Amino acid sequence: GEIASIAQCKGQCGALATKQGPVVVSAAELTSSRLMSAVFQDVHVMIFIGFGFLMTFLKRYGFSSVGVNLLLAAFGLQWGLLMQGIWHLDDGKIKINIFKIINADFSTATVLISFGAVLGKTSPLQLLIMTVLEIAIFSINEHLVANVLGANDVGASMIIHAYGAYFGLAVARVLYRPGLRNGHENDGSVYHSDLFAMIGTVFLWMFWPSFNSAIADPGITQLTAVINTYLSLAACVLSAYAISSLVEHRGKLDMVHIQNATLAGGVAVGTCADMNIEPFGAMLIGLLAGTISTLGFKFLTPILASNLGIQDTCGVHNLHGMPGILGGLAGIVAVALGKKEGGDAAMQAAALASSLGFALVGGAITGLIMKLPVWGQPPDQNCFDDSIYWEVRIPVPHEYYLHFPTVKY
Repeated sequence: GEIASIAQCKGQCGALATKQGPVVVSAAELTSSRLMSAVFQDVHVMIFIGFGFLMTFLKRYGFSSVGVNLLLAAFGLQWGLLMQGIWHLDDGKIKINIFKIINADFSTATVLISFGAVLGKTSPLQLLIMTVLEIAIFSINEHLVANVLGANDVGASMIIHAYGAYFGLAVARVLYRPGLRNGHENDGSVYHSDLFAMIGTVFLWMFWPSFNSAIADPGITQLTAVINTYLSLAACVLSAYAISSLVEHRGKLDMVHIQNATLAGGVAVGTCADMNIEPFGAMLIGLLAGTISTLGFKFLTPILASNLGIQDTCGVHNLHGMPGILGGLAGIVAVALGKKEGGDAAMQAAALASSLGFALVGGAITGLIMKLPVWGQPPDQNCFDDSIYWEVRIPVPHEYYLHFPTVKY
C-alpha cells in the first residue's frame, strides 16, 4: 500500500549518500512532493490541451491553434525558467524545482492569452518574437508585484490574465489590418470546430482549481484556494448560460459564450482565491464574471473592432481582460475588509496598475517590432488559413464521387 511505498522510497532515498550523510525524507515531504507533482501536471494540461483546443474554433485554423500553441508553450517555458530565475539566483545559479517549473508554465500562459488576441493574423516567427519579449517583461512585473510591492495574487488574475490580455490587445491594435475591417470568410466556426473548442473549455474548467492553488501555502490556505475557485467556476457557468440565453435570439445559447464566459469565474477569483472570502464571496465573483464576460462577447467585441481598431480574434478582453481587472478589484476590496492577514489594499491597487501599465506599454512596443516586414506576416487573404504554414490535405469535392462512384478515396 501507500505506507509500503513510502517506506520503499525512504529506503531508496536513504541509500543516496551525500557529503552531509544519507538523505532522509519524511512521509509528509513525500506526500507534499506527490501533491505538487499532480498540481503541476494539471497546470501542464491546461497549457497544452486547454489553451490549445480552446482556440480551435476557427474553421480553417485548427492545425495552427494547437500546433503553434505547442511551439510557443515549449519555447516559452524554457525562456520563462531563465527570465524568472534571474530574479532568484542561488549562489549565482538558477536552481530548478517543482515550483519553478509551475511558474514557468504560468509565464507561458501570458503568451498564450495574447496569442488569442492575434490568432490567425500573425506568423509563427512573429509569435516567437512576441514570446521572447512578453515573458521578459512579465518577469519584471511579477518580481515587482510579488517581491517589491508584496501584493497577493495567488491565482494571477492581475499578473497573468489582465497582463496577458491587454498585452495582446496592444499588439493587436498596432497590427491592425484595415483589410479585415469587414471580416474574413475564414474568421468563423463550423459545427465540428466549435465542438473541438469545447474540449479546451472542459479541460480548463476542470483543472482551474489547481491553477489557482498551485503556489498557495500548503495546507488550509491551498485548500481554501481550491474551494473558492471551485465555487466561483460553478456560479460562473450558471450566469453565463442565463445571460447568453437572455441576449440571444429566441432564448438560444451561443457556443462562443459557453466556450469562454464559463471560465471567467476562475480568472476573476484568482487574486483572492486564498483569502477568507467565504462561499458567498467566491460565488458572487463568479456570477459577476460570467455576466460581464458574456455581455462583453455580445456587445463589446464589435465596438472594439469598429471604433478602436482592436481585432480581438478570441475575445481575450472578455475572458481574461475584464475578469482579470474584476479579480484585481475584488482583491483590493477583500484585503481592505481584512480577509487576508498582513495585506495592504494600496499595494493591491499598485499591483493592478503595474500589470496594466507593463501590458499596454510592453504590448505596444512589441507590436511595433512584430510589424517589421522581416517576420513574414501573412497577407490579408491568407489570414485564418492553415495552408500558408502547414501541409493540409484538401478534401475531395463531393462532385468527384458523383462522377466516379466506384472509386475509393
